[in-house]
Amino acid sequence: MAIALTGFFILLLLILLRMPIAFAMGMVGFCGFWYLRGLNPAIATVGERFFSTVLSLELSVLPMFVLMGNLVARAGVAHELYAAAQTFLGHRRGGLAMATVVACGGFSAVCGSSLATAATMANVAMPSMRKFGYRDSLATASIAAGGTLGILIPPSVIMVIYGLMTETSINQLFAAGFLPGLIGIVFYMAAVQWAVWRDPAAGPQGERYSWRERLQALKGVWTALVLFVVVLGGIYGDVFTSTEAAGIGAGGAFVIALLRGVDMRAIYDIAVESARTSAVLFFILIGALVFSNFINAAGLPEGLLALVTGTGTSPMMVIFIILVIFIILGCVLESLSMILLMVPIFFPVVAGLDLGIPSKWVLVWFGIIVVMVTEISLITPPVGLNVYVLSSVLPDVSTTTIFRGMLPFITVDILRLVLFVAVPWISLVLPQLFYG
Repeated sequence: MAIALTGFFILLLLILLRMPIAFAMGMVGFCGFWYLRGLNPAIATVGERFFSTVLSLELSVLPMFVLMGNLVARAGVAHELYAAAQTFLGHRRGGLAMATVVACGGFSAVCGSSLATAATMANVAMPSMRKFGYRDSLATASIAAGGTLGILIPPSVIMVIYGLMTETSINQLFAAGFLPGLIGIVFYMAAVQWAVWRDPAAGPQGERYSWRERLQALKGVWTALVLFVVVLGGIYGDVFTSTEAAGIGAGGAFVIALLRGVDMRAIYDIAVESARTSAVLFFILIGALVFSNFINAAGLPEGLLALVTGTGTSPMMVIFIILVIFIILGCVLESLSMILLMVPIFFPVVAGLDLGIPSKWVLVWFGIIVVMVTEISLITPPVGLNVYVLSSVLPDVSTTTIFRGMLPFITVDILRLVLFVAVPWISLVLPQLFYG
C-alpha cells in the first residue's frame, strides 16, 4: 500500500508539473509495475493494455459519439434549441438564462461534451442576453453551469470512460443519467430564479411570444429530438447496444448536417478533428488502465477497504469522505484527469461497502455520483474548465466575473449531490426498470 501511495503522489506531482496525463499515468504505472513484478511483466502489461484497448469493440462508441457531437454542433442545432426555449421562457424575469439552461440540456443530449456545449452556447445565447441587459455574471454563469450537463445527460463520453474502467454496463449508466440530468436542469433554473430574486436587474424580462410563434419555433428542433429518441430509445428498449447506437447516432448526425447545408469540406474537417480527439482519449485511457494495473497489484484498493472496515466507519461516511476528496481535487485538477486518477482507487472500495443497494447497481449509482462531482469541478475555481472555455470564447468577460455568478449554481449542485447520495432510488429507477 505504501508503494501505491508513493506512486500516486509522484503522479500528482507530474500532473501539476504539466506533464500530459496520458504519459504521466502510463509512466508511473509502468515503473511501479516494474518495481513490483519485474521488467518483462511490466512490458507485457503495457502491450496487453495497448492492444486490448485499441481493438476493443466497446471502445468504438467513443469516436462515434465524438463524431456525432461535432456534427450536431456544426449543424446549428444549438441555435434552434435556444430559439425554442426562448419563446417559452424569455418573457420571465431571468427567462433567457433559464432558456439557456434548457437549451444546454437539449444540446447535451445530442452532443455529450460539456466543453463543446459551453463553447457553442456562449456564441448562441450571449448576444441575446446582452441585448436585453443581462448582467455578464448571470449570463455567463448560466452557460457554464448548463454546459456541465453534457457529461450527465446521455450519451456522455465521461460515462463511457467510467463504464470501461469499472466494467459497468454503459447502457445502464446512460439510463441512470437521464433523470438526474432532467433534475439538474430544474435545479439550475431554480438557481437562476434565486439570482434574479436577489438582484432583479441581473435578468430583465424579455419579449413575450404568441403560442403560434412558440409552436413554429418547436418545428426547428424536431431533427435533434428524433436523433435523441432513436439513439436513447433504442438503447433503453434493448433494440440495439450502445455501440450500435453510437454508429446510428453518428450516421443520423451526418444526415442532419447535410440537410442543414454543411458542405463536404467542413465534414472532412469535423472527421479529422473527431479522429484527433478520439486518439487523445484512447491514449489517456490506456495510460489510466496501466496505472490501474499498478495500484491494484500494489494492493491499494484492498488496503483502503480493510482500513475502512477495520475502523468501523459507516458506509455513508466513507462515501462522504470520497466525495470531499473528489471536490477538493476538482479545484486543482481538470475533470477527466480527476476521474482517471481517482476512480481506479475508489470503485473497488465502494463495491465492497454495504450501502443498502443491490450489488449489481452499486457501481451504476456511484458512476452517477462521480459524474455529478465532476460537474461541480467544471465550474469551481481555480480550475473550472467550463469557465475558462467561456473566457476564451468571450475575451471581454473576465474569469472573475464568471466565477462571481457561479455561487447559486454551485449551491444547487451540492444540494442535488446530497439528494442523490441520500436517495439512490432516483438514479436507479430507470436502469432497474429497463434492465432489472
